[in-house]
Amino acid sequence: MNNIAILQSALDASSLRQQVISNNIANAETPGFKTKQVVFEDILKQQINNQSKFVGNRTDSRHFAIGYSSAIPSAKTVNNTNTVMQSNGNNVDIDEEMSRMGKNSLWYYTLTQQLTSEFHQLSIAIKGRS
Repeated sequence: MNNIAILQSALDASSLRQQVISNNIANAETPGFKTKQVVFEDILKQQINNQSKFVGNRTDSRHFAIGYSSAIPSAKTVNNTNTVMQSNGNNVDIDEEMSRMGKNSLWYYTLTQQLTSEFHQLSIAIKGRS
């Protein structure tokens, strides 16, 4: 898998996560509202762990791919319907959502720094100097 493509997908997931968290917070008082969460890291980890080092030779585009896959998964939004925090059926925990927002902001910053580093390394490879 390409590092830059993985980082791009992770940034997309983090951006989606920020939107979902903001929506959860905005609906903190909406009766019956159920929070949503973004799942990405577990999906990526599972795909990486399930890859085989063996790669089949495809002589026709209609053949099934065997082994290594360069496809990078995208984030998925899932509903949290298992908990009820309030008597009106709403399950938004503001403290939990604010904690997730802070963690996600830090994660997004880390991803952007890593992406900057990847581009810097590419620049060095192209130019031949730092």
